[in-house]
Amino acid sequence: MQIDGYLFFPNTTAEAMEFYNGVFGGTLSVVRRGDVDPSASGDEKDLVINATLETPEFNLRASDRPDATNAPQTRVALSLIGTDEPRLRKIYDELSAGGVQDSPLEKVFWGDIFGALTDRFGITWQVNIGNAVPG
Repeated sequence: MQIDGYLFFPNTTAEAMEFYNGVFGGTLSVVRRGDVDPSASGDEKDLVINATLETPEFNLRASDRPDATNAPQTRVALSLIGTDEPRLRKIYDELSAGGVQDSPLEKVFWGDIFGALTDRFGITWQVNIGNAVPG
């Protein structure tokens, strides 16, 4: 079993997932309603019903949802945790472009480098760069 992050966007799923694909790499697949529902009308045909970004580390999924907004989310944050400092710093910078750095990426009291941001789509991310755990 695994948990995948599933995000909802107000008709901006394709743009958001292309942005995340540019940040994280991986393989992006997008299924629009018109691809699977011949009865979909007009604008409905272009709605994303499922987008999946598959990376070696995680999967991120999303779809368009009429009641979604671009307002910042406050109950859930996606956390990126690792030891590759140059890569995680680059990801933090790319995700925060056009968004807000809620807390700068810097050394914190528990000894790791930590930062939080809200991206331009209103999604909150945390980045924690720690030391490799002894094996």
